[in-house]
Amino acid sequence: MVVVLGIGNLLLSDEGLGVRALEVLYRDYALPDGVKLIDGGTLGLDLLYFIEDAERLLVLDAVSGGGSPGTLYNLRGEEVRGYFKRKVSMHELGFQDVLGILELKGRGPEEIVVMGIEPKTIELGTDLSPEIEAKIPELVEMAAEQLRSWGLEVKKKDGKAQGA
Repeated sequence: MVVVLGIGNLLLSDEGLGVRALEVLYRDYALPDGVKLIDGGTLGLDLLYFIEDAERLLVLDAVSGGGSPGTLYNLRGEEVRGYFKRKVSMHELGFQDVLGILELKGRGPEEIVVMGIEPKTIELGTDLSPEIEAKIPELVEMAAEQLRSWGLEVKKKDGKAQGA
């Protein structure tokens, strides 16, 4: 099973971009059976239940990588572990714990990929900044391409088959 997990706080503007991207993926793409979309919000340790049996995990999130707002990121392997160790907002500390528990249990995804966008603002507000909202379609296409690279057939809902 493949899990696509959108995480972030929808009340802190661009911090919620992972959940917003997940919504667009659900709206615009037909995904095969075996792909589970999870709105992880700020669940933290509660995410353990949703991802412990996943073979592959794709995380969509706001990524503070030091680039200019709107910079796209695609993190893999050790970059993923390093990323969650240095983040300090509510959901990442919980997610780092989830990864640690899965490792101790000898369970969890064989592969984890984190894709995201450098946020412009994480101040109180429910709307994405215009610059970040404009990048969401590109992030979602990156996510769809990652799913295709895992051998999954991903179709735009306009009927054009792509991948696999």
